[in-house]
Amino acid sequence: MSEVKVPDIGDFTDVPVIEVLVAVGDTVEADEGLITLESEKSTMDVPAPAAGTVEELLVDVGDTVSEGTVIARMSGGNEGQDDEGSGAEEGSDSSADEGGSSESSEAPDSQGLVNSRSDEEAEVDVGRVVVIGSGPGGYTAAFRAADLGLEVVLVERFETLGGVCLNVGCIPSKALLHAARVIAETEESASFGITFGEPEIDLDRLREWKGDVVGKLTGGLAGMAKRRKVRVVTGEARFLTANEIEVDGTKIDFTHCIIAAGSRSTAIPGLPDDERVIDSTGALELEDIPERLLVVGGGIIGLEMATVYEALGSSVSVVEMTDHLIPGCDRDLLKPLQARIEERYEAIVLGTKVAEVKETDKGLEVSFEGEDAPEPQVYDRILVATGRRANGDLLELGESGVEVGDDGTIAVDSQQRTNVSNIFAIGDVAGAPMLAHKATYEAVIAAEVISGEEVSYDAQSIPSVAYTDPEIAWTGLTETEAKESGRDFEIAKFPWQASGRAIATERAEGLTKLLVDPESRRILGAGIVGVNAGELIAELALAIEMGANATDVGLTVHPHPTLSETVTFAAEVAEGVATDIYAPKRK
Repeated sequence: MSEVKVPDIGDFTDVPVIEVLVAVGDTVEADEGLITLESEKSTMDVPAPAAGTVEELLVDVGDTVSEGTVIARMSGGNEGQDDEGSGAEEGSDSSADEGGSSESSEAPDSQGLVNSRSDEEAEVDVGRVVVIGSGPGGYTAAFRAADLGLEVVLVERFETLGGVCLNVGCIPSKALLHAARVIAETEESASFGITFGEPEIDLDRLREWKGDVVGKLTGGLAGMAKRRKVRVVTGEARFLTANEIEVDGTKIDFTHCIIAAGSRSTAIPGLPDDERVIDSTGALELEDIPERLLVVGGGIIGLEMATVYEALGSSVSVVEMTDHLIPGCDRDLLKPLQARIEERYEAIVLGTKVAEVKETDKGLEVSFEGEDAPEPQVYDRILVATGRRANGDLLELGESGVEVGDDGTIAVDSQQRTNVSNIFAIGDVAGAPMLAHKATYEAVIAAEVISGEEVSYDAQSIPSVAYTDPEIAWTGLTETEAKESGRDFEIAKFPWQASGRAIATERAEGLTKLLVDPESRRILGAGIVGVNAGELIAELALAIEMGANATDVGLTVHPHPTLSETVTFAAEVAEGVATDIYAPKRK
């Protein structure tokens, strides 16, 4: 009987066991994984040194191990093997056997990956498809490609998978927005006779909870990558050729590459380098709750973070250089949101920009420029949320031949190919709209094209959602776009003041709106403002995708009483058969 020990795992000690892959009595093959470990950077399997039967397991999930820890005893196979070498064959790379084609003689590093070259001229081919970036687009592309049988390497510059969205974007912001909604609901309940005391905010616990939410999702990605045998390499990618990148000293050859490098917050030139000036990432850190907060930018990101900080107790002001909030959103959808926040925020200043910021001991003194610009004001913090810029210009793409625009985006065709046929781009780096669900849609296309499938971009609508309070969601053609393009359309609206569910929840300020083709009666576009609008818009995105007409939607039976009924009611308004409000019959 031989002992199986943990092999060299670098400088790591007390590494947690996150999964036991076998049971006592199982017969395993050589190099088959016995347990899975999770270090600070990635997961790795401890393989069986030879074929045999598991006679005893000495560790369980939650235990910690270090190099040399005995994890199991096996019979059969090479029982005469030296115990010191029984954890893994020296110089072998078990993950290469699992993931594919590496023929390098180099030993695995502490991540179960391939170490940097010991020979400066050595090159390591670790996969057929390389995906750069592990946000929603990147990990979806990697996992779909792996599911299609391709060898995949996922390169991520940060220590955890998930990109901006999971780590410092969509997910943590929605967690904090949920907390803000809870606070707001306790205030609103006073109107129907239920009163709570002032909320006590434990900022450390709130920050910890937000981190737990993020950790569950990013940890889940690491596990899924392992199960799909997707190699994860941590570091900055640099293109050497159109078929080779280098990541912190390791060369990786590929036949295809998918660039999913995302975007970054844009900065305002001339602002001081002061820790009190933050971007959306800094805002999510919850360093403190400033007494007075200025949000520069009245787009989705700025208004979402304003929602959070106002609920937590900040006096919030918003300054936007255009003449309305959330550029691109129809004005009628904005009205309920603007009416609500005008009552709650210190100020909303439109058609105005920040002219100068001076650092003082009392705070940041801000001067404004515009027709209705207010007098200079002092704020405790400034949140800059003026948009995002694609990261194409941050990648060293020159040697690959891939062309990058002045705005950092990479032009692609309907199959997500760049001007270099074996290199693809998806998500924010491939241009607007910069939305996670658009990135995942493009990711599947790129992976399937690489695998040989005949697919291309064919989405009829990409929904947009502002997770403000109330939420605003829209998809397909907007009224603004229709007017600008000269497209014929009809509008049907159903006010939530006539919705039993909205009235019962004291949130009847909402509106459901449809744009309908006058001839075919097909749904061209839709918008919803109100509580949970982001959840409701998917039905109308599906209607547009399927080419449904207003009658189809109106005849679909919806449960009562729900907010989803407002979709049916709006369709009935379009067709002139509404009964829940008075609407003239369609001619």
